Amino acid sequence: MPDPVVALGALENWTTEGYAARVHYRGATDAYSIEFYAPSKCVLYWKVKGDGETAVPVGRDTVPDPLRERIRDDLVQAGLDPEIEYRHL
Repeated sequence: MPDPVVALGALENWTTEGYAARVHYRGATDAYSIEFYAPSKCVLYWKVKGDGETAVPVGRDTVPDPLRERIRDDLVQAGLDPEIEYRHL
């Protein structure tokens, strides 16, 4: 299986750093930073404050369903099990 961080990094808007891959999404009123961590094979959601610099972790149940679906689709495109998106730390 290819390196999942490299595979996600190859997708549009994803960036990588070490063992993590990250993507940013801005909706109508909220902005999110989403991170995949290879060692734990989990996805974390961060809500970005208005200043664009401060982010706080949020529970996935507070994240809009269309965004979560998009992340699961990206996981599939990277060759990962979309169920990873449900995994908690």
